[in-house]
Amino acid sequence: MRRDSIFYALFQQSPSLLFELVEHPPPDAQRYQFDSVAVKEPKFEIDGVFLPPESETPGVVYFCEVQFQKDEQLYERLFGESFLYFYRNRSRFSDWQAVVIYPDRATEQNTTHPYRALLASEQVHRVYLNELGDIQQLPLGVALMALTTVDEVEAPEIAKRLLARSRQEAQSPGASRTIMEMITTIMVYKFTALSRQEIEAMLGLNLKETRVYQEAKAEGREEGREEGREEGERSLLLRLLMHRFRVLPEGLASRVEALSKQQVEELAEALLEFQTIADLEAWFNQVG
Repeated sequence: MRRDSIFYALFQQSPSLLFELVEHPPPDAQRYQFDSVAVKEPKFEIDGVFLPPESETPGVVYFCEVQFQKDEQLYERLFGESFLYFYRNRSRFSDWQAVVIYPDRATEQNTTHPYRALLASEQVHRVYLNELGDIQQLPLGVALMALTTVDEVEAPEIAKRLLARSRQEAQSPGASRTIMEMITTIMVYKFTALSRQEIEAMLGLNLKETRVYQEAKAEGREEGREEGREEGERSLLLRLLMHRFRVLPEGLASRVEALSKQQVEELAEALLEFQTIADLEAWFNQVG
């Protein structure tokens, strides 16, 4: 499975999760925004960038890399992209930090000597998920990240325990539903042969407990009829698309309106894998 997509989906829903991995998080961590950016000349794509809130005082930008497969040029790419982006946006930021998330030390690239000063500095944070300790004792947000590394035999039981914790620890029903959705998303990626409904049954959940259903239901209730509920699902999908891509192609709303209820659900799930607008357009071309 593509675990980096899972992490970036988690960060989109709750950007402050990243700072649970950092020893000294910024005081305004709750106000950071997660984004992906493109840097031209040469063209770089940075998947994980955490932007500080806009203010008169420049803030600290955080770069994040989730690496679950060995890449012997990871640091070349990460530092090259990060430095270029920081250079081109120097007036916006006072400093930079980088967080690299690995499942274990064996996944890290072997040749680190050229970057020894950076890797030993307080600006670069390497996180090895298998060294964080007992998953049940971790803060809930960090435990969700560690769940991605658990094998399929143990994952269902651990996921159920985390769901139970979320119901106890979440400060509001909305926060609890968000965590439920995150856990369900992780399990969907982990058990690719199972449908979302089968995953929900495995976890003892049903669609009515998920955040997506609750939001769609709220919009549907305003309409007071079946058409309203379906319209709520489409409106929610458009908000997710806007959150992912910021700017949407002209005519996209009408194309979403033309989708069947099942296609709306399929696109909502496929969206987690999309990296660019081209991925979205390719999806529409496949469904006709």
